[in-house]
Amino acid sequence: MTLADLSPGEKGVITKVKGHGAFRKRILEMGFISGKQVGVIQRAPLMDPVEYNVMGYNVTLRNSEARLIEILTEQEAFEGHKLPSNGSMEGDLINTARKQGKIINVALVGNPNSGKTTLFNYASGSRERVGNYSGVTVDAKEARFRKGDYTFIVTDLPGTYSISAYSPEELYVRDHITESFPDVVVNIIDSSNLERNLYLTTQLIDMDIRMVGVLNMYDELEKGGNKLDYNQLGRLLGIPFVPTVGSKGKGIDELFQKIIDVYEDRDKTRRHIHINYGTVIEPGISHIQSKLRQPGNFHLLDKVSSRFIAIKLIEKDRATEVLTEQLGNFGEIIEAVDQQITRIENELKQDTESLIADAKYGFIAGALRETFSANPVVQRKKSEVVDTIITHKVWGIPIFIFLMYLTFYGTFKLGQYPMEWIESLVEVTSSWLESGLPDGMLKDLFIQGIVGGVGGVIIFLPNILLLYLFISLMEDTGYMARAVFIMDKIMHRIGLHGKSFIPLLMGFGCNVPAILSTRIIESRRDRLITMLINPFMSCSARLPVYILFISAFFVSHQGAILFSMYTIGVLLAIGSALLFKKAIFKQPDMPFVMELPPYRTPTLRTILKHMWSRAEQYLRKIGGVILVASIIIWALGYFPRETAEDYRYDNRISTIRDQYSKQILQTQHPEEVIARLKAEEETEVNQVLNEKESHRQLNSYIGRLGHFIEPVMRPLGFDWKMSVALLTGVAAKEITVGTLGVLYQAGDDTDEHSASLITKIQQQTYHDGPRKGEKVFTPLVAFSFMLFILIYFPCVAVVAAIKKESGNWRWALFIVVYTTTLAYLASLAVFQIGSLLL
Repeated sequence: MTLADLSPGEKGVITKVKGHGAFRKRILEMGFISGKQVGVIQRAPLMDPVEYNVMGYNVTLRNSEARLIEILTEQEAFEGHKLPSNGSMEGDLINTARKQGKIINVALVGNPNSGKTTLFNYASGSRERVGNYSGVTVDAKEARFRKGDYTFIVTDLPGTYSISAYSPEELYVRDHITESFPDVVVNIIDSSNLERNLYLTTQLIDMDIRMVGVLNMYDELEKGGNKLDYNQLGRLLGIPFVPTVGSKGKGIDELFQKIIDVYEDRDKTRRHIHINYGTVIEPGISHIQSKLRQPGNFHLLDKVSSRFIAIKLIEKDRATEVLTEQLGNFGEIIEAVDQQITRIENELKQDTESLIADAKYGFIAGALRETFSANPVVQRKKSEVVDTIITHKVWGIPIFIFLMYLTFYGTFKLGQYPMEWIESLVEVTSSWLESGLPDGMLKDLFIQGIVGGVGGVIIFLPNILLLYLFISLMEDTGYMARAVFIMDKIMHRIGLHGKSFIPLLMGFGCNVPAILSTRIIESRRDRLITMLINPFMSCSARLPVYILFISAFFVSHQGAILFSMYTIGVLLAIGSALLFKKAIFKQPDMPFVMELPPYRTPTLRTILKHMWSRAEQYLRKIGGVILVASIIIWALGYFPRETAEDYRYDNRISTIRDQYSKQILQTQHPEEVIARLKAEEETEVNQVLNEKESHRQLNSYIGRLGHFIEPVMRPLGFDWKMSVALLTGVAAKEITVGTLGVLYQAGDDTDEHSASLITKIQQQTYHDGPRKGEKVFTPLVAFSFMLFILIYFPCVAVVAAIKKESGNWRWALFIVVYTTTLAYLASLAVFQIGSLLL
């Protein structure tokens, strides 16, 4: 609740004063400090301003100012169970308000790859994604935790080089600071690249906010033989600095103590300074400020510094211009801005954006000249030495292809052993249930539904973990950014630029966060194209399907086939991008700038976090949506239990048993012959039972659905069970394997219940129809099926992500129709042409 929400006669206790600079200082000097009781005397006839009583005297505030003062009332305290129902009411309320005042909202702001998320994870115990390239954080992430008497609510904002209106993340960060009013902004700075990182710091200084500077990766600065007097730098900039090594947790405790000191206004270093933009620009800033500081404009100026607004208007910042449209004298302000821009550019013969940037870098250079001592022995950076090979114009692409192949080969080969262990465990579990449970529906549910569905998916967990291990190694070492550099020229050929490569590569993990990460791309055209081609990247959810069929039908070429599936997806993405560029998006592309961060040794802690995070997501999905889907699919296949044709199969079984009984009674041969006759009897009976179960499945609820869509899918080589699996895979691709596990285990001989899903799909044959007795799966059918899985309908979560990021259902529906049509045509061509050739 804010002070503006109180009615005349009501009272509350102040918990926090927001706002910035001169406004906040004036409010505090008037007595509006945490723990003080304030009451409303009266409102003006037009409801604004309002007269308040604080510390024994009356003072008037505007509503816009009162909204920046948070309070706690007795009613709020009782509703939140923060006060006892007896005792000293006023004293308890004041004590509770003081505790409320010890909740500190912190925003982490910094350049991409400066270590914000690493520091956020280490401080809060979160497991957010971390990578050694820009654009990892694409949305705000929040964590709440306690340190001593204080509660911290820390928000990890997207990495940004500035807070100009150039890209979505820049506006997002600026809006968060001006609208959410964090108590302290923590500016994360990469110590190995001070000059560039401090540019964002100068913009935050212009905003006149409470700030703490973090010199992250400080060990790299010292290893290079450089020295920085960060205390003196803090005094020059009016910001306290804390050196940290976020990946190792060094300096974290000191950082949060410094945040407390700044929040409580105890830090002596902190002061507001004005960056001097020169004798030509400064008068223009002052003139525009005078136009901004007109009566009626303070509802904006109480939240955003007038100097910051003036500087941004001189920089021709469109978002700031839109912000000032709400002011009563907007026309007068814009006229003054245009006059000052014209005057400045005529005098200095350069555009104002460049002039402001030059002044900021000049200010930074001056501050570093006084505080930074570079190593006099200039050494060639290790990153530069490695890059002569890794990004070489001849060897760069072959090395990239080799590393990608190594990733997929290692995922398959190394994952084979733990996969076999888990598979054995699933088989043992199935056999134990088979022998331990009485025959009936419950037994079938556990064996065919739960173990068959969930067990068929969980065995691929090691492969998922290994894939993320390789991806994490490439991200954390800095190679991922080099991959962007290597692929930039190719990306330009398809109408995109290197920055689009990051979301596409992230798509190998999961398409949803990959689509969200397209926010790092400035051009809406490029964002949309990248979103629409991202589903062609084989996410880890498709990996279990690939491994299942490759293990069953491509034993001699496992790594090559897996690599080919990923390669086909990339080629389809390239082809689709070219098509979209020429047919739908015809605007020119935007220039690309992306840093190449230094190579770093990945920490075991970070890699394990990546792997565990993915494993946790996978296990949650198995224990949730896949388990539920498996049970539903089993139920749809289990019921109804009887059909109108059951008597025919029962009669055939009776006839077989009668015939063999007569033969056994009439034979005069020894026991071996009788045993052989009984074995033949059981084989024929089981064959009829399988035909009966196949017929029952055909008439089950899921069988009817499968046979309804089978005619459409038959030209692709798919039977009705595969068709159903594709249908259920729309929710999540892993469900495809679970569905196959349920459907292909039903109807088998009881002594084969423990057989793995791989064995079962190898043994499947058609029980009726023109192809009776033929194998359901062949290498050609398996490849056609994998191709369909690769291309068709992205999962529901991906469709929702495209809708959210594009802002229009049209693009989400378009990608559903486009991918499904393309999948059908591609699988049709592969199967039909392959059938003619083989």
